[in-house]
Amino acid sequence: MQYAHLGRSGLKVSRLALGTMNFGDATDEAAAFAIMDAAVDAGINLFDTADVYGGPQSPDMKQGYGLSEEIIGRWLSRGGGRRDKIVLATKLYQPMGLGPNDKYLSAYKIRRAAEASLRRLRTDHIDLYQMHHVDRSTPWEEIWQAMEQLVREGKITYVGSSNFAGWQIATAQSEARARNFLGLVSEQSLYNLTARTIELEVVPALRHYGIGLIPWSPLGGGLLGGVLKKSENGRRASAPMRQTVERHRPRLEAYEKLCADLGAEPADVALAWLLHNPVLTSVLTGPRTPEQLTAGLGAFDVHLLDDALKRLDAIWPGPGGEAPEAYAW
Repeated sequence: MQYAHLGRSGLKVSRLALGTMNFGDATDEAAAFAIMDAAVDAGINLFDTADVYGGPQSPDMKQGYGLSEEIIGRWLSRGGGRRDKIVLATKLYQPMGLGPNDKYLSAYKIRRAAEASLRRLRTDHIDLYQMHHVDRSTPWEEIWQAMEQLVREGKITYVGSSNFAGWQIATAQSEARARNFLGLVSEQSLYNLTARTIELEVVPALRHYGIGLIPWSPLGGGLLGGVLKKSENGRRASAPMRQTVERHRPRLEAYEKLCADLGAEPADVALAWLLHNPVLTSVLTGPRTPEQLTAGLGAFDVHLLDDALKRLDAIWPGPGGEAPEAYAW
C-alpha cells in the first residue's frame, strides 16, 4: 500500500480509502466485517462513512440512518487493536431526524451530530470530521467555533469538507486562519474521467491551501469499470446504465481499447489516472465484497506515460484547464 499526507497535515493515510456507504444496505454486516478485515490486511487505513449512510431510510427516519456507523462500531468493538489501525472519518449535514435542527451545520447540530456518531461508532474520537455539504445559512464563525470546541474536547482531530465549490473552500480557510485554526485538511468531491468539472476551480483552490483531494465515484458509477466488456460476458446492466452506455458508447469503446492496449483492467486505469494527480491524497472506493476490494489494488501496478495520458484526455476531455484560462484569455 502507498501512503500520502492528508493535505498539508502530518497525518498519513492510504492512497486507497475504504468507503462504507453500502454497509447496511447492499452489504450485510458479515460481509462488511470481512471487507474491513481485508482492508486492514491490505494496508488500507482510511475508513470513510457518514451518519446518514445505511439506507434505505424510512420516511419516519426510524430505520436506515446510522447503520453504516453502527456496523463499523460493532467491528471496532471486537478489539484486536482495530481502532488504532485506522483513520476513522465520518460526515454530518444531512437530516437525521424530522426536527428543524436535525440537519445542516448549526453549532447545535454539529455538537449533537458528533456525539451521536461517537455513540454509534463506539469510539471516543473521530479522526476526520467532514461537512457533507456546504451550509449557506450558517456563518463560518459559528461553524468553526463548534469545530474548535470538539477539537479541544478531543472528540475530533481534523476537519474536512465534501461537495464544496472553490470559493467556498477559500472562504472557509480565510475564516479559519483569522481564528488561528487549522481549518480544512481534505475535500471529498465528485471526480473521475467522466466528471472533471472540479479542475476549473476546486482543484486549484485545494492546491493553493494545501487541502487533500479525496474523489468519490472514481469509476463514474461503474461506467469506467469495463462496462462493455462485462456486457459481452453476459452481465446485464440496469436500464439507466444501458442508456448511459449507449450515450457514451464511442468513448467507452475507445477507452476500453486503450485499456486493452495497456494490458490493464479499465477500473485500474481509472484509479491510476486519479492517483496521478498530485493534489489527490486518497481515492474513495466502495467495494461490496472483499474480492472487489483487493481487485482495486491493481491500480498501483498501472503506470500511465504521457502518451496514455494524452489519449485519455482525448477520450474524456476536461473543462479545458483551470479558470479563468479555460474560458478566457
